[in-house]
Amino acid sequence: MMIGNMTPEQLAKYFDHTQLRAYAAYRDFETLCAESRRYGFAMVAVNSAPVRFCKELLSGTDIHVGAAISFPLGQTTIEDKVAETKNAIMNGADEIDYVINITQLKERNYDYIEREMAEIVEICRSKNIISKVIFENCYLTDAEKKELCRIACIVKPDFIKTSTGFGTGGATFEDVALMKRMVGDEVKIKAAGGIRNLETAQKMIELGVSRIGSTASVSIVEELKAFLQKQ
Repeated sequence: MMIGNMTPEQLAKYFDHTQLRAYAAYRDFETLCAESRRYGFAMVAVNSAPVRFCKELLSGTDIHVGAAISFPLGQTTIEDKVAETKNAIMNGADEIDYVINITQLKERNYDYIEREMAEIVEICRSKNIISKVIFENCYLTDAEKKELCRIACIVKPDFIKTSTGFGTGGATFEDVALMKRMVGDEVKIKAAGGIRNLETAQKMIELGVSRIGSTASVSIVEELKAFLQKQ
C-alpha cells in the first residue's frame, strides 16, 4: 500500500515506538506511552526492566509492550536469554525482540543459532507472544544474512528484524529486499534503525516490512498528516 493512500491511523499501526536508551527516566516512558496512546502505535519497544511500568501505563489499550532481550549485543547465553524472555513475559510483555549471538553465527555454529531461536520462539508461541529475531545486519555478510533467513524459515518466528539501532548501521533498503527475497511470506520483517522520515518509511513498507521500529514515529505520522492536508 502506498503511504499516500493510507490514513495516519493505518500508518501508525506499522510502528513500534521506541525508547531503549540506557539513561531513560520514568518520565521518558510516560511520554512514550502517552504518545502511543495518542497515535495508536502497534507497540512500545523498551528494555525488559521497564516492561511492567509500561504495561500499567498502557492498561486498557490494545497497544503492546515489547521487551528487548539480550540487548543490544546479544552476547549472553541461551539460558540467559530464555530466563530474560520468561521474566519479561511474566511482567506483561506482549512481544519479544531478541538479539542473536553474532559470535556463534560468525563461527558458523548454525546449530547453536537454530537452537537459540527455537527455544525463544517456542516460549513465545506457548504464551501467544509475538517473537522477533534481531539480526544486526551491519555486522553481517550477505551470506550470513541468508543463513539466518534460512534458519528462520525453519523455526518460524513471527518476525525477523534488521537491526537494534545501536550498531554501526541501521536498516537499509538492500537488506530488507534481501530478507524479503529469502523468506517471502513465511516470516514477517521488521525494519529498525535510522528510519526518521516519511519517505524512508514508505520505501520500507513498499519493500514488504510489516513493522518499523523508530524513535521518530510521531514526526513520521505528523509528516503524513501534513502531506494529506496539502492534497
